Amino acid sequence: MVPSVLFAIFAGVLVLSALGVIIARNPVHSALLLILCFFTSAVLWLLLEAEFLALVLVLVYVGAVMVLFLFVIMMLDVNVTRMREGFTRYAPLGAIVSGIIILQLAGAIWLRSGLPAAEPLTPREAGHSNTRELGAVLYTEHVYAFELAAFILLLAIIAAIMLTLRQRPGLKVQDVSAQVKVQRKDRVRLVKMDAEKDS
Repeated sequence: MVPSVLFAIFAGVLVLSALGVIIARNPVHSALLLILCFFTSAVLWLLLEAEFLALVLVLVYVGAVMVLFLFVIMMLDVNVTRMREGFTRYAPLGAIVSGIIILQLAGAIWLRSGLPAAEPLTPREAGHSNTRELGAVLYTEHVYAFELAAFILLLAIIAAIMLTLRQRPGLKVQDVSAQVKVQRKDRVRLVKMDAEKDS
């Protein structure tokens, strides 16, 4: 009974904070509300006894991605009034698309297994490890898909580096071999000048 009540409370907080991310006027407030969304999602994962997913959500998204978001928001000069103009113009279309997505998700959940909130949360035994089960599934049944995803991510990282390091005018690159071969006479020139007398 208590886990179901806690699940409902944190799910409500998650929905409200997600709405706050959309309707907040300040982008920094939106980012902070998104952090609240991630934390409440992690609590929901903990209530479902998925500890590994909860920790990954906090460490990766809150610890890395959201810090990056905040750096980008603080470094960019965001014109809030101009950004709000597009929001009011596209708000009806966004509401229609959101309603369609919610109906599709609700229909899929209802047709496949019924409403999850109607089923009581049954606690696992003391020695149950969610991390061990995830690892066993990933590295046995889905090992090829897991390796393929890692390869695609590596390829995306290399492609992003190659796109940013393309040759363009005014780009300063480091030539290590030229730095190693440099000599004093190439960098320092001694000039002998006569001393000037103060008038």
